[in-house]
Amino acid sequence: MYPGSSQVASASAGEPGDRVFPVLPPLRDLFRGGGLQRGSVVAVPSHGLLSLAIAAGASAAGAWCGVVGLPELGVRAAAGVGLDPGRLLLVGEPGQRWPQVTAALLDGCELVLIGPPSRPAGHAARYVEATLRRTGGVLLVVGDWPGAQVRLWVARQQWVGMGRGHGRLTGRLAQVLATGRGAATRPVQQWLWLPGPDGGVAAANPATSEQAVGAWAAGERAEGAGETGSGLLAVRAG
Repeated sequence: MYPGSSQVASASAGEPGDRVFPVLPPLRDLFRGGGLQRGSVVAVPSHGLLSLAIAAGASAAGAWCGVVGLPELGVRAAAGVGLDPGRLLLVGEPGQRWPQVTAALLDGCELVLIGPPSRPAGHAARYVEATLRRTGGVLLVVGDWPGAQVRLWVARQQWVGMGRGHGRLTGRLAQVLATGRGAATRPVQQWLWLPGPDGGVAAANPATSEQAVGAWAAGERAEGAGETGSGLLAVRAG
């Protein structure tokens, strides 16, 4: 029996009649229909607050969420953006049987967040997707997934609160882009606080965010890339 699978049987799969799972209000404009379509695959390039924020709306609405192959995921960080720890199933190291573990979680969870060990082979992806279509859940992939219906990524970012080598981080402005398949291939964007001063996710003013990121970039060009503490922090922090 795989780690965590004994708990999956007791997880409610919810009612499949509603074709869209909710997302946090600041993220709604990034998704067609304003939420996560059942049976779909959503991909983000790396693990971080963006992937947790995408899952938070469904979790807050009562959905069970599974996490596979992301041992670095912090439950406290997940709870900070809105995931319910009481409805969160964790499988840190599934090994080579990650497709079977993911399918088992999809049988009992409305949303599964997965970090595959590498770009999934065709047969592994098809196996997981077949379960996804049958159960009507959502697969949120950290990394690449061929044929993902939606892809989101952070195009630009800037931590705020640090002066020239001093101060305290108060939040991160992030320009999030999303693209889909078919008619949704043209990217849409949303400026977010990811996180905001309170540790949560909130919409940011586009004009103010553009000015903040632009001012930082101008300062870096003037002083030389990497010469200031605030510049290094802004580039390296994810």
